[in-house]
Amino acid sequence: QVQRALLALTIPLETLQAVKGRMLQAMCKGLSRQTHAQANVRMLPTYICSTPDGTEKGDILVVELCQRHVRTLRVTLLGDGNQSPQVTYKIFDMPGDIIQGKGEALFDFIAQCVRQFLAGISSPQHRLPLGFVFPFSCRQTQLDKAELISWSKSFSCSDVEGKDVVQLLQSAINKQELHHVDVVALMNDTVGTMMTCSMRGGPCEVALIVGTGTNSCFMAEAQQVEMAEEISGQMCVNTEWGCFGDDGTLSDILTPYDQHVDQESSNPGEKRFEKLVGSLYLGEIVRHVLTALVSEKVLFTGSSVAILRTKDVLKTQQVLEIIDNEEGMAKARRALEALGLQPSEQDCCRVQQICRAVVSRAAALCAAGLAAILSHMCQSRELERLVVNVGVDGELYRGYSRFGEILQSVTGLLAPECMATLLPSVDGTGQGAAVVTAVALRLAAQRREVDQLLDPLRLSRADLERVQALMRREMELGLGLESHANASVRMLPTYVCGTPDGTERGEFLALDLGGTNFRVLVVRVAQDGIRMASEIYVIPTTVMQGTGEALFNHIIECIMDFQLKQDLMEQVLPLGFTFSFPCQQLGLDKAVLLSWTKGFSASGCVGQDVVQLLREAAQRKQHLGLKVVAVVNDTVGTMMSCGYDDPKCEIGLIVGTGTNACYMEEMQNVGTVEGEQGRMCINMEWGAFGDNGCLDDFFTDFDRLVDEKTINAGKQRFEKLISGMYLGEIVRHILLALVEKQLLFRGKPCPKLQTRDIFQTKFLSTIETDGLALRQVRAILQDLELQASFEDSLLVQKVCQTVSLRAAQLCAAGLAAVVEKMRENRGLAQLAVTVGVDGTLYKMHPRFSQHLQQMLRDLAPNCTVTFLQSEDGSGKGAALVAAVACRRAEP
Repeated sequence: QVQRALLALTIPLETLQAVKGRMLQAMCKGLSRQTHAQANVRMLPTYICSTPDGTEKGDILVVELCQRHVRTLRVTLLGDGNQSPQVTYKIFDMPGDIIQGKGEALFDFIAQCVRQFLAGISSPQHRLPLGFVFPFSCRQTQLDKAELISWSKSFSCSDVEGKDVVQLLQSAINKQELHHVDVVALMNDTVGTMMTCSMRGGPCEVALIVGTGTNSCFMAEAQQVEMAEEISGQMCVNTEWGCFGDDGTLSDILTPYDQHVDQESSNPGEKRFEKLVGSLYLGEIVRHVLTALVSEKVLFTGSSVAILRTKDVLKTQQVLEIIDNEEGMAKARRALEALGLQPSEQDCCRVQQICRAVVSRAAALCAAGLAAILSHMCQSRELERLVVNVGVDGELYRGYSRFGEILQSVTGLLAPECMATLLPSVDGTGQGAAVVTAVALRLAAQRREVDQLLDPLRLSRADLERVQALMRREMELGLGLESHANASVRMLPTYVCGTPDGTERGEFLALDLGGTNFRVLVVRVAQDGIRMASEIYVIPTTVMQGTGEALFNHIIECIMDFQLKQDLMEQVLPLGFTFSFPCQQLGLDKAVLLSWTKGFSASGCVGQDVVQLLREAAQRKQHLGLKVVAVVNDTVGTMMSCGYDDPKCEIGLIVGTGTNACYMEEMQNVGTVEGEQGRMCINMEWGAFGDNGCLDDFFTDFDRLVDEKTINAGKQRFEKLISGMYLGEIVRHILLALVEKQLLFRGKPCPKLQTRDIFQTKFLSTIETDGLALRQVRAILQDLELQASFEDSLLVQKVCQTVSLRAAQLCAAGLAAVVEKMRENRGLAQLAVTVGVDGTLYKMHPRFSQHLQQMLRDLAPNCTVTFLQSEDGSGKGAALVAAVACRRAEP
């Protein structure tokens, strides 16, 4: 019979593995917004998103509500890595009637304890932040806002459930006229344990309490905590795992002894896991096993055993003493004799075996729960191996050394991919609460400083309306014959007077020169669509920065190579030339280069007609079959390429390495070209908007630092706020400022970050990708030799978001000026227009396009703007300009 009882209390490894699996499912249910309400394992957000970094300092007050007393502490942190916190504390016994009386009386009593404590330690009158340890299940919505879900542990004060306990305590403290005491943070004892263990050399990310009750918490990936709004990074989740199994998932491991304990408890059917593990119940389980064995006449024969039917006669503390190897037998005899029993040596031995089985089972079940947490962390962080510290507290863990050994070894068997180090907590709740509070204050102070630094980059609606109005003014100046020379937005006529209408046919060559790579294409426009073949040729830096003659010779050689490969040497095809540099067009096939950009500086080209330079190079190379009919800018090419698919496309926008826009303007408004009829595409060259100083108010110190180091300082000012070539540099300068202010990377010098262009704009796109875990942000930073904490990664993400949001909003303000002008030109109450758009920033950045479109809707509510991404605007667009020109030239 004894063997049978011991066997019932022993859970095989495969069953523990199944329990782990069920715990994992229960955790996922608790984390999901859809299923949270039905979950037994509540997975409550704590709004603790950071572990201490050792720089926390100052006086913190702590109040801890315990089973029968209130403990008040003052903890002074010295910013020395939390190595030697100074702690003063006092314990106040709680009158028995309070825990079942009125809620108001409970909180008044706690506030009186605080007042007495402060009176006794001559506390200064400066503001004292207070951390409140409240070991009950709460629904938290902020660190200092938590509604009590339900009382437990024999508490049942009226009028508290559903109320914000932080507010109740603050009101009670104010009644005591302690107006300098602010309740900053609320947490339960489990979280306190995790935070205290984080003070001892390295972060602790999991905590476990195995005392009167049991609970656990861990740092979860924030995007998985669906019950918490708008957070990123990590957040500590309080599992409230004591209720695991309340839905019947543990029925296969419950023994008749457990059923009896449950039925006699104050909350039958609830807290099933806790009743298998918590020390409040272990003595009772042992008592029921002994009672069953007595009825089978296996134990205490000849003794009066009626005492064993009395609830709580055997305490868990006695159970822990009995299983002690050295003195266990003697302690068993003393405990049993105190109950009036006359145990034999064999009785004492069997009682010791049963006590061990009950406590070992509790440790093994805790291990199954812990293994579920560790495996969850490992999977959600996409790690092959998780290495983590686990803070542990509670009388079971402290009172029985074997408990920790079983916990460690069984966890290792159930979660072999995780390496957990158990750290016994020293005053977890008190010091832990002080640390939680100090971390909250440190982060709040940091947030204020960061916001102050980033505020100049945050644009209000009024700011953007001003940019829109300035752009409109500069557009009018650029179009005017008299004012054109002084406008920062050049508004260059392109001589493109129509978009495709779908009747274009034929074969065309296209060239696309806009960066280090140069492309040659053949484009066949037929009734069933457009087919293209192309080849990319590299332009060496020596050629980009050599003579104009060498550059155009190289271009002709590439064209000849392409025509040979495509078997086009015998044909003279109309050619469209995309030339993505600021030009003044004097005709569709005549464009004078105004200035080089994008790292080009070939001599003898500025002020020359680029089509003529191309023709001269063709003559030098004796390539006679070249018929250039149109030179276009890449923005115009983008508009034309999208115009082939959507006749409403009358705007082109590029947001890539650089930025520019073009649109169809009424000829009567174009003062720089003869003629009043129809429309002409205007290449705005809006990158130079602000070169006359009109945007100086919007330029921050970071923008000035970037501008000063460019090869065209003071030029292309709008482009330097928006385009991919510069955003990474703006971010880099902000990060350097944050390091200098000790707000990032703990203020440690970052030599790699001093390197110009080391922080590429593509990093912004990656860092801002939705659902990207912060570990991937950390990986990007690690490649730059930056050792980032989770807080650092969050801050870098915030900087990237601020810079890219501003870029998108400025772009929207510029575009709003364009669409509003088109609407007014045409005398429409509502304009429907399509924007053909291209560029890596627009296409690759996860948020840029939505921010741009949202702000455009706000700034130009009378325009319905559709965005169409260009597929190969520069190449196909140039051919289509040539095709439209050929169509219009036909008699």
